[in-house]
Amino acid sequence: MAHIPLIHGADGAKLSKRHGALGVEAYRELGFLPEGLRNYLCRLGWSHGDDEIFSTEQAIAWFDIADVNRAPARLDMAKLADVNSHYIRQASEQQLIGRLKDLLAHRADGASSKARLEAVGWDRLAAALPGLKPRAKTLLDLVDGAAWLIAERPLPLDDKAKKLLDGDARPLLTRLKAELSQVSDWQPAALETAVKAFAAASGQKLGQVAQPLRAALTGRAVSPPVFDVMAVLGRAETLARIQDQAA
Repeated sequence: MAHIPLIHGADGAKLSKRHGALGVEAYRELGFLPEGLRNYLCRLGWSHGDDEIFSTEQAIAWFDIADVNRAPARLDMAKLADVNSHYIRQASEQQLIGRLKDLLAHRADGASSKARLEAVGWDRLAAALPGLKPRAKTLLDLVDGAAWLIAERPLPLDDKAKKLLDGDARPLLTRLKAELSQVSDWQPAALETAVKAFAAASGQKLGQVAQPLRAALTGRAVSPPVFDVMAVLGRAETLARIQDQAA
């Protein structure tokens, strides 16, 4: 029989309820993947050289009780999130959808998001995930990042999005909508070409057009690439959202 070192909080004291010590099921509800949590926990009190990321199979093969440290380890939630983000980026879209369905089924507040995602279509979420994964540290970040996809029209605007739609932005969107309605190939490359041509013809830089467009389509100032957003939303929804915010 052997003991691994105790896990302490970030302040160096023994991990306890005042640190927010949680059972493993709570980490699932926080959006951590099993493989991410296992990888991080393996590093608490044990290491394999400088390796930070390794599979469960590698950990089993490499583990030696002689390498277990005697000093207590500290639970670092930021580091756990960083490790978890690696596994989110590596997961396939279908794997993540399976995890998201499980997450939303176990969270008390997950029913409404699950219903909206089902209404929009899991296939549409799958198309959006490549643009969502790079910014996500947990599955909850993916749900939050997909808010633009499942939001009901007219979209609520955050403060930064409202500023992007001030001044001449709304009349600009009216003219842009007319141009976009003529685009037949509703794919990111063709949409980018059309918006760039519109910006040049209007004497604007691309950002001066793309930023209010992003705000109109997502309600936010930050999102996945705006042309990918347009492709995922589809022609009808894209034009409708622009119309909602146009003058």
